[in-house]
Amino acid sequence: MSTASQSLARYATELKYEHLPPEVIERTKDCLIDTVAACVLGAQMPWTQTVIEYARRNSAPGQCSVMGTPLKVRAPFACLCNGAAAHGFELDALCEPSVGMHPSAALGVPGLSVAQGRKKSGKELIEAFVAGFEVLYRIGQATHHSPEKLGFHAPGVMGVYGVSTVVAKLFNETAEQMAHAYGIAGSMSSGLMEFSQSGGIVKRLHLGRAAEGGFLAAALARDGYTGPSEVLEGKYGSLSVYCEGAQPEYLTRDLGVVWHTMKTKFKRFACHANAQVPVTLALDLKQSNGINGNDIESIVMGVNEKSISHHNIAEPVDLAMAQYSVPFSTVLAFFFDPTDPWVFCDKNVHDPRLRALSKATRLEPLVPQAHQSGMATRLSVKLKDGRTLVAEADNFKGTPSMPLKRGELLEKYLKLTAHRERPKAERLFSQLAELERVKDVSQLDFSL
Repeated sequence: MSTASQSLARYATELKYEHLPPEVIERTKDCLIDTVAACVLGAQMPWTQTVIEYARRNSAPGQCSVMGTPLKVRAPFACLCNGAAAHGFELDALCEPSVGMHPSAALGVPGLSVAQGRKKSGKELIEAFVAGFEVLYRIGQATHHSPEKLGFHAPGVMGVYGVSTVVAKLFNETAEQMAHAYGIAGSMSSGLMEFSQSGGIVKRLHLGRAAEGGFLAAALARDGYTGPSEVLEGKYGSLSVYCEGAQPEYLTRDLGVVWHTMKTKFKRFACHANAQVPVTLALDLKQSNGINGNDIESIVMGVNEKSISHHNIAEPVDLAMAQYSVPFSTVLAFFFDPTDPWVFCDKNVHDPRLRALSKATRLEPLVPQAHQSGMATRLSVKLKDGRTLVAEADNFKGTPSMPLKRGELLEKYLKLTAHRERPKAERLFSQLAELERVKDVSQLDFSL
């Protein structure tokens, strides 16, 4: 019998562009566009600049762009830099229902980097992205979203499998080689959740390391390196070591029948996924009632379990923790426009008004109703004049049930690339929107 790795590898190597439904192709292109935008903005951040400078010092000249910069390096360094940039400001794509994967860094970044270096076509890039998504989503689903309960950052731990799928696919590896890439990738997993407790910017590196590690795994497998055949479901495999209550039956369920790629979702705000609905509600209440943060005495939020266990950070010590905090991100939306990524800044993290209201924000568990998603949120805002305003939602614009239209995606893309040359940015958007027509990805200009 085949192991899970072997079955997934066989599926991924056999998947062809012609097998893909049109809507899956369109969603893939949207995610690649969003990936580029997140990378271009993320590359500006001082912490990403540190990673880029490391690559500049250590990489030989290459053909792969560090997006948003003129620098071109070798593919492993491009994966590292662009993965760190994609996740560098909490703006990269996710999926819904969440399974702890970030398709931008785990699929888009290695796909774009390797497609450039190997002069692949747009169709080949789309094909590899979807293969990686369908593999990685099933692995994430099988984890039962448990790694982070144990203190492991899921995208860093599991993302390597998506990366190795995309890279091995673009390397034209056999199913046997790809399965070995998974076996090797399992030893590349890394990422601890302690940043959410005592600060530091290392969370922003986790997805870059996953992209770099997954590339290394695929490259070594191509050259004959081997890994354990049961790296996923084995006694000491990922589902046993990094998880509790894992469900290995999901690893290969409905391959080629259910397209999980359609579950991609895009953020509106530069904060954690669990803050997206609360921030949306705050923005709606502010606009419909003509209030701002100065009018509020306290806030009570009904939220999901993970928001309480991982994101209930009332007094963040730095910007990374603030963007990870549901209370602080929500409070910030009452004072500023959260659609502007630059309002997430050190100055506002240390603003006494925001910190006081964040401390006056209480999170309590909310069990979603049968028709609601796991993001269901109830926001109750007590004003200083005695009124209480209440709003509820379980979705935000950008999720699969409320997808961004291509024009709305362009609006976000232009906002994140506003510091670069607009004509070049618009041209790249148009080329990515018709990626299936691109004969050679290396001919696209990602420097903007």
